[in-house]
Amino acid sequence: GIVGVVSNAPVNQLIYDALLLLQHRGQDAAGIVTQQERKFFMHKAKGMVRDVFRTRNMRALPGNCGLGQVRYPTAGNAFSEEEAQPFYVNAPFGIVLVHNGNLTNAHALKAELFNTDHRHINTESDSEVLLNVLAHEIEITTRGLPLQPQDLFAAVRNVHKRVKGSYAVIALIAGHGVLAFRDPFGIRPLCMGGANGSTALASESVVLEGIGYQFDRNVDPGEAVFIDLQGTVHAQQCAEAPRLNPCIFEYVYLARPDSVMDNISVYQARLNLGETL
Repeated sequence: GIVGVVSNAPVNQLIYDALLLLQHRGQDAAGIVTQQERKFFMHKAKGMVRDVFRTRNMRALPGNCGLGQVRYPTAGNAFSEEEAQPFYVNAPFGIVLVHNGNLTNAHALKAELFNTDHRHINTESDSEVLLNVLAHEIEITTRGLPLQPQDLFAAVRNVHKRVKGSYAVIALIAGHGVLAFRDPFGIRPLCMGGANGSTALASESVVLEGIGYQFDRNVDPGEAVFIDLQGTVHAQQCAEAPRLNPCIFEYVYLARPDSVMDNISVYQARLNLGETL
């Protein structure tokens, strides 16, 4: 389960509350990263949200924008502390990323990153592979120039071409804002909403309601959304032939019954499944 917030007030408590509402999506590890004056503050560890974040950890997460993740390991090592998200790379700009999904060509990408892109992957996590592919593509599209939303959309277009599998992603780019995107089949859910000029993205709609935000819309399959630090939302379709093929397991098992995903009530979907059976 993933969440990202761009606000005009501190977000640490908001992200903590959001992760509690997403706890059903993963109980293995949890992590939060916030940004203040271009510096990232991160805390992540194995365990449940309430055990990972004590008061002292919360105090050490200042800033008005940030990301959070609860982990349910589908790739890599369930026992590894290093594989808790968010993941960080320092170039270009400084990027932290949270990812929900499973890459099917992670192995090939890892070799490609090493041989061609000259990037180093230090864990077995496919999310770290995804972060480095994204970082490499952003580096190519910006090439030493100031970052524009168009550059990010071009980078995401290239990510879609290289990466296979399911991925709902929220990334925080130091000094610039939050980038979120969904794979071209929309396999994993991602929605967005807002309140008083601040914007949040999350895996499920219950999160937005629970933190007092208004649900706006789902992020479309293949779409990328960039929220700059002033709170302006830029969005663009970045896939060539996007179509919604969501994971059935979301409705069967992963999602909370009171969520509405891609305009379908999870509770209603379960009733319909039962009727059909």
